[in-house]
Amino acid sequence: MLYQWYETQRALMAPFAEFASASSKLYNHPLSPFTHTPLAQRVSAGFDLMHRLAKEYEKPEFDIRGATVDGVEVAVQEQVTITKPFCRLLRFKRFTDDAPVLEKMKSQPTVLVVAPLSGHHSTLLRDTVKMLLHDHKVYITDWTDARNVPVEDGPFHLDDYIAYVQEFIRHIGPECNVISVCQPTVPVLAAVSLLATKGEFTPRTLTMMGGPIDARRSPTAVNNLAMNKSFEWFENNVIYRVPTNFPGAGRRVYPGFLQHTGFVAMNPDRHLSSHYDYFLDLVRGDDDSADSHREFYDEYNAVLDMPAEYYLDTIKTVFQDFALVNGTWDVQGTLVRPQDITTSALMTVEGELDDISGAGQTKAAHELCTGIPKSRQFHYDVEGAGHYGIFSGRRWREKVYPEIKAFIERYNEPEVLEPVPSERKRSGRRG
Repeated sequence: MLYQWYETQRALMAPFAEFASASSKLYNHPLSPFTHTPLAQRVSAGFDLMHRLAKEYEKPEFDIRGATVDGVEVAVQEQVTITKPFCRLLRFKRFTDDAPVLEKMKSQPTVLVVAPLSGHHSTLLRDTVKMLLHDHKVYITDWTDARNVPVEDGPFHLDDYIAYVQEFIRHIGPECNVISVCQPTVPVLAAVSLLATKGEFTPRTLTMMGGPIDARRSPTAVNNLAMNKSFEWFENNVIYRVPTNFPGAGRRVYPGFLQHTGFVAMNPDRHLSSHYDYFLDLVRGDDDSADSHREFYDEYNAVLDMPAEYYLDTIKTVFQDFALVNGTWDVQGTLVRPQDITTSALMTVEGELDDISGAGQTKAAHELCTGIPKSRQFHYDVEGAGHYGIFSGRRWREKVYPEIKAFIERYNEPEVLEPVPSERKRSGRRG
């Protein structure tokens, strides 16, 4: 009943949110007589803040229309390459009439960014994609809000997530380089391990950023919750059925609004301070700071429902059984063996101040991937960066991205092949 209650409350708040928005404009529009009344700016700012606290946040767009390649502006078009019930594989296709730049783009590495299915939409990685487009062909997983997937499309388990990743890697081909951010580091490592075990090609490089490969190390508040509560507790307390006003009516999910409540509860003081600063920025007329606040919270407040099966599988496999690091993870009858990966290069990235995935959790991948030579394994600690700072913002652009770019380039250089002597030269025969 909690989900239905939430939807009822949201519907009741919608008119109030619209009223607050209209009132804010009434006290702020230059042609309105109310703009010139005492305290008009404060009244407008207060109504604006109320509007943003009460409104519903829809999934944002990537809205990436262009990129710079070799100093030349090129057009970018978002294309849907593969459509699955729970995910779309998007490609950001670059276009230009500049022949030299076009040739350069054709030779650049191909990257598959595996976005988290953990509450926020894949647009959270917009900054990641923008930077990668300067030097790479870019694909990204765009996960579907489970409340919009009809029950007839069946359940979605962690094993299905792994199968999706494998299908996307096969589609891109042997030139694929994979970057996994946060939650998907575990299923991506499993997917690549299973490809290696079956003798299929694996990505040229694996970059794993801020993920719970071994959640036992430096456990955070998120880890402790998942490890200290029983599996039955999660099943009984956070799983609800989608109400009838959505395409996925009746589907069992971990609702986005519950996840958002958890996100905010982790740092309530920080969010309270941020909203108060936003109010002051509006009063002062600091449009740049206010726009930055809106941009961040438009993304942060837009959440999606996760399929219950996938969420519960993740809790048990990753945070309670530690199946990957214990070597007990069985996927469709095949054991997950990271040590079978031999041809890929591995890079792990961690933020010094990450409060989602603690220090050492991602780095643990190196101890599992013993088949990869040490000369092809790298780790990078990002000083002063929190969880989001390793893939978004100034530290991502100035510190992390150059490291990842250099890593991918190093293992995507054209192979220099020795000339093969002809049969005549090998045998020494003469004509």
